[in-house]
Amino acid sequence: MNSVEERIIEILDEAINPVLDQHLGGAELSSFSEGIAWIRFTGSCKNCLSAEDTLNGIVKGTLMTMIPEIEDVMIDDGVSKELLDFARSLLGKS
Repeated sequence: MNSVEERIIEILDEAINPVLDQHLGGAELSSFSEGIAWIRFTGSCKNCLSAEDTLNGIVKGTLMTMIPEIEDVMIDDGVSKELLDFARSLLGKS
């Protein structure tokens, strides 16, 4: 059986991201811990004013229905490691 994280990623890729792609965005799993799936929006969805509505209307219901181990789904709106690494490279810091 796949881990919860693998199942979340699979559902994001197969059921949720095709919908979000219509708006030039997407969602990815940032982390899963203590029953909470942290989702980071990408593309146009990242800075969308309706991100919370998208989370509650599409992402949360789908994931919680399909994966009973998930107790809640939250938006991770922190700075990604990739962006921090990019910024450090521009500044010449490691």
